[in-house]
Amino acid sequence: MAPDPNSASGSGTKDEASVKVPAKDPKKKDDKKDEDLSEEDLALKQQLELYVERVQDPDPGLQKVALESMRTEIRTSTSSMTSVPKPLKFLRPHYGTLKAYYETMPDSDLKKYMADILSVLALTMSAEGERESLKYRLLGSEGDIGSWGHEYVRNLAGEIAQEYAKRQTDEASIDDLMELVQEIVAFHMKHNAEPEAVDLLMEVEDLDLLVEHVDATNFKRTCLYLTSAAKYLPGPDDMLVLDIAYMIYLKFEEFPNALQIALFLDNMQYVKQIFTSCDDLLRKKQFCYILARHGITLELDDDMVPDDDDRYALQDIVNNVKLSEGYLTLARDIEVMEPKSPEDIYKAHLLDGRASAGASVDSARQNLAATFVNAFVNAGFGQDKLMTVPSDASSGGSSGNWLFKNKEHGKMSAAASLGMILLWDVDSGLAQIDKYFHSTDNHVIAGALLGVGIVNCGIRNDCDPALALLSEYVGREDACIRIGAIMGLGISYAGTQNDQIRHKLSTILNDAKSPLDVIAFSAISLGLIYVGSCNEEVAQAIIFALMDRSESELGEPLTRLIPLGLGLLYLGKQESVEATAEVSKTFNEKIRKYCDMTLLSCAYAGTGNVLKVQNLLGHCAQHHEKGEAYQGPAVLGIAMVAMAEELGLEMAIRSLEHLLQYGEQNIRRAVPLALGLLCISNPKVNVMDTLSRLSHDTDSEVAMAAVISLGLIGSGTNNARIAGMLRNLSSYYYKDANLLFCVRIAQGLVHMGKGLLTLNPYHSDRFLLSPTALAGIVTTLFACLDMKAVIVGKYHYVLYFLVLAMQPRMLLTVDENLKPLSVPVRVGQAVDVVGQAGRPKTITGFQTHSTPVLLAAGDRAELATEKYIPLSPILEGFVILKENPDYREDH
Repeated sequence: MAPDPNSASGSGTKDEASVKVPAKDPKKKDDKKDEDLSEEDLALKQQLELYVERVQDPDPGLQKVALESMRTEIRTSTSSMTSVPKPLKFLRPHYGTLKAYYETMPDSDLKKYMADILSVLALTMSAEGERESLKYRLLGSEGDIGSWGHEYVRNLAGEIAQEYAKRQTDEASIDDLMELVQEIVAFHMKHNAEPEAVDLLMEVEDLDLLVEHVDATNFKRTCLYLTSAAKYLPGPDDMLVLDIAYMIYLKFEEFPNALQIALFLDNMQYVKQIFTSCDDLLRKKQFCYILARHGITLELDDDMVPDDDDRYALQDIVNNVKLSEGYLTLARDIEVMEPKSPEDIYKAHLLDGRASAGASVDSARQNLAATFVNAFVNAGFGQDKLMTVPSDASSGGSSGNWLFKNKEHGKMSAAASLGMILLWDVDSGLAQIDKYFHSTDNHVIAGALLGVGIVNCGIRNDCDPALALLSEYVGREDACIRIGAIMGLGISYAGTQNDQIRHKLSTILNDAKSPLDVIAFSAISLGLIYVGSCNEEVAQAIIFALMDRSESELGEPLTRLIPLGLGLLYLGKQESVEATAEVSKTFNEKIRKYCDMTLLSCAYAGTGNVLKVQNLLGHCAQHHEKGEAYQGPAVLGIAMVAMAEELGLEMAIRSLEHLLQYGEQNIRRAVPLALGLLCISNPKVNVMDTLSRLSHDTDSEVAMAAVISLGLIGSGTNNARIAGMLRNLSSYYYKDANLLFCVRIAQGLVHMGKGLLTLNPYHSDRFLLSPTALAGIVTTLFACLDMKAVIVGKYHYVLYFLVLAMQPRMLLTVDENLKPLSVPVRVGQAVDVVGQAGRPKTITGFQTHSTPVLLAAGDRAELATEKYIPLSPILEGFVILKENPDYREDH
C-alpha cells in the first residue's frame, strides 16, 4: 500500500489527518467507511483506537497494558500475508501520532516496547527509502524478531541491505547491523528460506557467516542456491560464493559435490584436499571417474591414496583406461555393434532419381567424404566396413584398397580414420595402425601418426606410447609427416602440460625455416597441451612465432590459427589474459585486431560474462569497406562466452539473428558456426530452422558453414529431422562438390558413434565445462571460418580435432568391483529446482529403463530402486553403486 503522505510527516493530529481525506464531505466518507466494516472489524477498530489513546496516558502502568494488548493483536493477525493484516490497516491513521509521541517518551523499557510496535507498523506505512522499520528495530528491545512473521523479517533484510550500502559509503560503523543480520540469518535458515539468508549475506558481504548456520537438513539446498547464483554474479564474487559452497560440502562430507566445485574453480589444491579428507576407497574410485570424465591429468600421490595397489587401480581410472570397455558394453547392450557403411548413412534410396546421377562429382572427393563419415559413425567400435576388413577376405585386403581410393592428402585422413574407429582402445589400435608406418607414401605415414594421436585421445598411459612413436617424426623433412606427428601429439596430450613436447614444438615455432602450416599446427598443439594453463614460456614462443611472420604470410588463412593457439592457453581464465593482450597490440595491424578478439573470446569462454558479450557485439556491429577478418572470432566469441548458462544462450541466439540481418558478409559466415557451438549436440528447433534457411544461402561459404553446423547441433543424436534435411541438401547440391562434401561430413556427425556419442563440452548437469573438449571444438570452428582454404582445401584433417570433445553420452552403473550392473533408472527432462520449497521432483516426463542408458541433452537420471546407493549425486558416465544396508525386500 502506498504510504499516506500526511501520516509520514508525523505532525498532524488525528482530526487533521482525517480532514485531509480528499472528499467533498469528509464526515460522510468516514461514516460510509465504518458502515462497510463487519461488526467484529468495527469492534477491533474501536479497540485499537482506544489502545492508541491509552498509550499516550501519563500512567506507565496503563501504557504497558495498552502496548501489550496492541502487540498481541498485531502478532495474532500477521499469520497470513496475502493482504495487509487488519490491525495494521486500522492503525494506519495513527502511525504519525504514535511516532510523535514516541519522540517525547523518556528512555525506558516501555519506550523500547513502543519502538518494536512502530517498527512493525512501518512495514506497511513508512515512505519508500525511509528505512523506518529498521530504525525502530535497532532502537527497540533485543528480542525474537521471528515472532512478528516472515514478511516483517523480509522487509527488514531489504532495509538492512540499503542501510549497509549507505554506511559503507559514509564509512560508519556496522556492528549493530551485523548483530541483526545474525538473527535474521538464523531465522531464515530455520524456516527453509535459505536463498533469502544467502542473498542478505551477499548484500552485507559476509558469506562466511553461512558456514556456522547450515546444518544437515538444509546444506544441500543452500549449496544448490550458491552454485546456481554464482553464474550470475560478477567476478570475483562468483569465486567467493563457490568457495563457501565448497567449504560447506566438505564440512558435511559431501565429497563428490565438493569435487565438482573444485574442478569448476580449477583448483588442484582443493582436489587433493578432497582425496586426503576422504578415507573410503570406493568413494575415491568415484572421484577418479569424475576426474576422468572432466579430462584432467592428476598424478595421485601417497597422501591421497596410501596403499600402492589401490593407487595403481585408481590411477588407471583417472587415466581413462576403462573408457573403451564401458563404451562397448553400452553398444552391446543397445545392440549397435554391427558396423555401418557410409551408404547406410546417406540412405540415397530415399531420394528421387537425380541424385544418383551425381557421377560428375569427382570420386576422390566423394571417397574422402565417405572416409570421414565412416570414421565418425563407427568411432570407437573397433570395426567398420572400409578400414578394418580382415585382409585375408576374398576382396584381397580391401582395407589397403580403400586407403588408395583417396588421392594425396586424402590418404592422410583415410589412414587417420583407422585411429578414430579404434578410438580409446590403445593396445589394438597401435597394433592395427602399425602397418601404415612401413608405407612408402608420406601421406599414409602422416595419417598413421595422426591416427596414433587419435587412438590415445583422452587416455593417459604410463609408458607414453604416443610420445615415443610420434616424437621422432616431428623433425622430419616432409611437412605433411611433421603436421601428422604434431597434430597427433596435440590430440593425445591435450591438457597434460607435458614439458618434453613443449621443448620439441617450441623449437619448431622459432625455427625460421619451418613452413607456415607446420608452425600453425605447432601453435595449436601447444595451445591444446597447455590449455587454460596461462603458461608464460609457451605464450612467448607463440608470440615470437607471430612476430616473425612476413606481410604475405599474415594474409594466409592458416596464420590465423596461431593466435588461436595463444588464446587456448588462457581458455576460461578471464583476467589472466590481460598482459598477453597488451603485447598483442604491438603486432602487425593485419593480425592485431584478429589476435585481440581471439584472446578475448578464449579468455572469457564459458564464463557467461555479459560485459564481454556486449563488447564483442560492438565489434561485430562495425561496417568496413572490405570485410575485416577479426569479426569472425568476435562472432564465435559471443557464442563461446554465452554458452555458460541457458538464459545467456537464448539471448545470444537472438543477437546472432540480428547480426544475420544487418552484418557484413564475413559476419554472416561466422554466425552459423556460432549457432552450432551454442547448441552443440542439442538440436533446438529454432536454431535448426535458421541453419536450414542459411544452408540454401547464395553465398556458398555461408551455406557450407550452415551445413557443417547442422551436423554439429545434431552430432551424435541421430536426429531424424536433421538427417532428412541433410538428405535433401545432398540432392540439392549434387553438382557442387564442395557443398556436397560438407553435407556428407554433417551426415557423419549426426550419426556419430551410431548415436552413442556427444560433442557437448558441458557435463555433470551442465555445471562443468571440459577445457580440452571446448578447445577441440573451438579449433575446428576457427578452421571453418575459412571453409574454402581449410576444410574443403587440403587441411580437411582439422576435423579430427573434434575427437577431443567426443564422449559417450551414457550412464553406466557399476558395482563395487567396477563390473557393469544393470539397475532400473528413470530418465527424463531435468527440472531446475533451485530455491523451491519442499522436495520437488528433479525430472519430468520420465521413462524407466535399465542401465546402461543414453542421456540426451538436458536429460537427468535418477535411480528407480532403493536397493543401491549411488556414490555420485549426478548420474552420468560411470557411477559406482553400493548396496543399501537398510534395504528390505518386500515379500
